[in-house]
Amino acid sequence: MKIAIFVSGGGTNLQNIIDAVQDGTLENTEIAMVMADRDCYAVERALDVDISTYLLEDRKTFSEDADHNLEGENVDLIVLAGFLSILTPEFTEKWKGKMINVHPALLPKFGGKGMYGAKVHKAVLESGDATSGATVHYVTAGVDEGEIILQGEFKIEKGDQVEDLQRKVAEVEKEILIEAIQKLERNSRN
Repeated sequence: MKIAIFVSGGGTNLQNIIDAVQDGTLENTEIAMVMADRDCYAVERALDVDISTYLLEDRKTFSEDADHNLEGENVDLIVLAGFLSILTPEFTEKWKGKMINVHPALLPKFGGKGMYGAKVHKAVLESGDATSGATVHYVTAGVDEGEIILQGEFKIEKGDQVEDLQRKVAEVEKEILIEAIQKLERNSRN
């Protein structure tokens, strides 16, 4: 299965995928390319292992530019891994059922436009919820509204702060993103 990974930040989830491909956990998966919507450390991570990498900084034309770069690459799946830009409805429709995102909360709660990173964790803590976690879901035109593929959760401990949730969510994301890609890879063979 050939995947393209869209990134915006440090690339922790990208690195987890790279590691899983290299160590054979994702044995039938190839990272065809990485596309970033801003200059970020994830770009360096991709270049360090010679993955074709594109920096598409014009967020207004990102979807069209990404579509152009994907032409002829026979990509089976797009993985949004810490990707912050909103894709056009046309792009999401074209890749319907073939594009996934990892979100740092248990959707459908704490999703939608503007809900990312520390903002999500702050909202979770303020809500008084007893659990948090992460969700891998299909991408649709509605932000964080696609069908849920997999979720992982943990108990929020008394005294947990935003940083604690960030750390715990990162661990959950690492597990469920790889597991979701494995699941989709198996499904693509059937």
